[in-house]
This record gives sequence, C-alpha cells and structure tokens, in this order.
Amino acid sequence: MSDVAIARINTFGPSPKADFESPSEQLIVLTYAQLQNFIKGAIEQAIQPLQDEIAQLREEIDQDRQEIAALRLKMASLEKDRDTLSENQLIQLRLIHELKEKVNQESPAPTKITKKTEDHIQSIVNALHAKEKKLIDCQAPPGYLKRYRSEGMTFSDIAGLLGVTVDRVRQLSRIAATDQRLVVSWHPRKKNTKIFRLSRWDTPGL
Repeated sequence: MSDVAIARINTFGPSPKADFESPSEQLIVLTYAQLQNFIKGAIEQAIQPLQDEIAQLREEIDQDRQEIAALRLKMASLEKDRDTLSENQLIQLRLIHELKEKVNQESPAPTKITKKTEDHIQSIVNALHAKEKKLIDCQAPPGYLKRYRSEGMTFSDIAGLLGVTVDRVRQLSRIAATDQRLVVSWHPRKKNTKIFRLSRWDTPGL
C-alpha cells in the first residue's frame, strides 16, 4: 500500500482536539444567586415531608384540644346536674321530714274507747252472727247465705238495731275499722252505701 493511502486511513474522520473533555468532566459555572436558589430548592424539597407531618400533627393537636374542651364542658354540665340533683334530694328529704313532723304534731291522741262504745261494737258483731245463724237454721239457700255474708248490714240497719243515729254509726265505723272481727266497706250492689260485715264466720268471739 502506498504511503498516501496509509496516510488517508490514519486520518479518517475528524481528528480529536487536544483539549477535549467528556460531559461529566465539564465545569459548570453558576452565579451566586443561582447557587443560592439551587440550595434553597434542595432544602425545601428535603424538608417538605417534615413540614407536612408537622402540619398534620398540629391538626391532630387542635382536634384533641377541641375534644378535651368538649369533655370539660360535658363534665361541668354533669357536675352541675349532680349538684342540682343532690340539692333537690336534700330539699325533698327536708320536706318529707317536715311533713312527718307536721303529721305527728297534728295527729290527735288515740280516742279512748268507752264501755258504751265497746258494747255497741259487740252488739254489731252479735247481730251479724245472729242473722247468719238464723239463715243457717232456716236452711237458707247457699247463694242467699253467701250474698248476706258479702252485703252484711248497712249503717241504717245498724242504727235501727242499736237505737242510735246514723252519725253515731259513722263514729262506730271508725273504731270498728281497727277491730279484727269486723270489716267496714262499700255495699257490693248499692251505690254510696257502706256496710258492716264479719271478717270471719266461725266464731262470734274472734
């Protein structure tokens, strides 16, 4: 091969310059302002997650504060209601105590039962038993006897039996109400009519 051809081969393409540098080795020149902005952007990008987390924590703290404030208001309301309830209960207890004292002061002394009153009560018991015995001796129908036992004798019947007024029978009824042998109640069929009847039918001397 000729020297000319060899020379052409060796010079194929542009020949590299003596001062050539790769892109990774190139020197970048920045101004101070550009460098400052670059650093600022990098810092902001690095701390942005922290700022977001701090903002979220602040929201949670504000929410917790609101819940705590609401709980405090609720507790204050409950304490107020409790105090009001306690005061009302105390007032009720005082009123009950005052009423009891008033009743005790106004309650009349037990009426002393006289011999005459005892005789009247005994006469009522005897009359009720005598009427029942008469019905049994006459072999009255069981339904009639049962009806008599439930209806007894009216105040007017008792007044005529004892020869006293109906008002006197009313007085006797208040005393008879404490006698175990007698029951004072309303007539089962007649409206506004009260009666005496026996509590038991086995013995007059109960």
